[in-house]
Amino acid sequence: MRLQRTRNIKVMLVLLLLLAVVLPLVANGYWTKTLISAVAIAVAVSGVSLLYGQLGLVSLSQYALVGVGGWVALRLSLGFQWPFELCVLAAGASASAAGMVAGLPALRMKGLYLALVTLMMAGGYQVLINALGFPDGGDGWLGKAVGTDRALMGRPYLAESDGMYLAYVVVWLAAVLLLVEVHKLSKPGRAWALIRRGEAAANAAGVDVLRYQTWAFGLAGFCAGVAGALLAGGVGQLDGRAFGASESVMLFALAVVGGVYHWLGVLLAGLLLRAVPALLTDFGVNGYIATMFFGASLLHALTTAHRGIAGQLLDRVAALRRRLVARPAAAEVRHD
Repeated sequence: MRLQRTRNIKVMLVLLLLLAVVLPLVANGYWTKTLISAVAIAVAVSGVSLLYGQLGLVSLSQYALVGVGGWVALRLSLGFQWPFELCVLAAGASASAAGMVAGLPALRMKGLYLALVTLMMAGGYQVLINALGFPDGGDGWLGKAVGTDRALMGRPYLAESDGMYLAYVVVWLAAVLLLVEVHKLSKPGRAWALIRRGEAAANAAGVDVLRYQTWAFGLAGFCAGVAGALLAGGVGQLDGRAFGASESVMLFALAVVGGVYHWLGVLLAGLLLRAVPALLTDFGVNGYIATMFFGASLLHALTTAHRGIAGQLLDRVAALRRRLVARPAAAEVRHD
């Protein structure tokens, strides 16, 4: 099993790095910007998949943590001119700390109660960010400019163009997914598996449930913070209206639809959230119609396809591989 997972990680890295090379070459300006947003969102989805796929915990504050990461990245970049990579890491660390605070209810609550509490946290962040706004180059702790144009967050020197920035964001996605997969293969992953089976069994096995649940929420928050910084770098600024509590609900729903048990589901969820509405708009159709499609897809995933689209695709690939292997064997039997 460990050898298979290691092989899957290698395949993941090769495919994502291949996407980093190919996507900027084939996408036009409109789709390059769309894919930047989709891949950045996929980074945040990796945290949702970690919590739900490994621990069965429903957190509906993940998109609010994306906003936390974006706020910190903008403040450090515009106010202190930190290098872009340091802004991303600081955003991840800040959202990680906020994620641990959001995860405290998980120590006492599960299921619907945890979902409601984290959703209320997301709603509180929505009110706060609408009141304060994102930093835009001004003075003071909030960094708000008055009577002047809003400043834009600079991109890395080697990724100033949209095409190069898309490749840069894909590389960050690969790095974050690698971090998550390494955790799954190491001691935290084994502890999370025991906790999901039952806290009593985990305690009997000597697992510190408090420590590893907090660890999971912190790692999920780090993923969200990195996503927020990458989104801020993609457009130069962020709008508080984009961080409503409903977005956290949609993020979780599409994580389930994409598949929370495989890295491919993370990428699919990001594409569903950003690329599908963009595709509809490209064809002159209202992008909000995608919400109906998402609702039907979520119902299908919850009732008949618990591994999501990724699981279904992997099953088809496995069946095709078995069929291709069986054909030469059957031909050899007939020949004999």
